[in-house]
Amino acid sequence: MHPEAHLALYRVHNTELRFHTESLRLARRTARRQELRSKLGWTLIECGLRLVPARVGQAHAARTA
Repeated sequence: MHPEAHLALYRVHNTELRFHTESLRLARRTARRQELRSKLGWTLIECGLRLVPARVGQAHAARTA
């Protein structure tokens, strides 16, 4: 095979690998952001529930039942 053909195939393959690597990196970053967002949301809910007095929660449960 001609050396220029090898070089052209190498460049195409290199471009594909770089694109694939970048897409995997972005996917991992998105997954971490979603995980962090979820943990933060549940932590805020937990803190909010601790701030609500137990009697208020029981009264609301009695009204809805």
